[in-house]
Amino acid sequence: MKNVVKKEAAVARQFLGVDFVVLSIGKDTMVAKMLYKSTDFVPFHKHPNEQSGYVISGKYKLRFEGNEYLLSEGDTYSIHADVEHSIEIIEAGEVVDVFSPIRQDYL
Repeated sequence: MKNVVKKEAAVARQFLGVDFVVLSIGKDTMVAKMLYKSTDFVPFHKHPNEQSGYVISGKYKLRFEGNEYLLSEGDTYSIHADVEHSIEIIEAGEVVDVFSPIRQDYL
């Protein structure tokens, strides 16, 4: 468990071709910063983790529960556990995601 992580110590990872860094990891939550490239696309998938995000930069099309949302800087979202969702990158940027419980596949 890492309660404080300096940016130089963030752990670089990749999942479904998307680069990201794992930031803080608590008892029940984890924070990751997604580093989306314009060529990235995250197809429909689901996981047992609730996911909430904050768009730092870029433009995205988020789809879940039959809805489509255009997201840009300052927008936020929450997706319940086990809900299928996808994200299309319209313009490269960064998104902070918080997962609960911790995503074991991101460690």
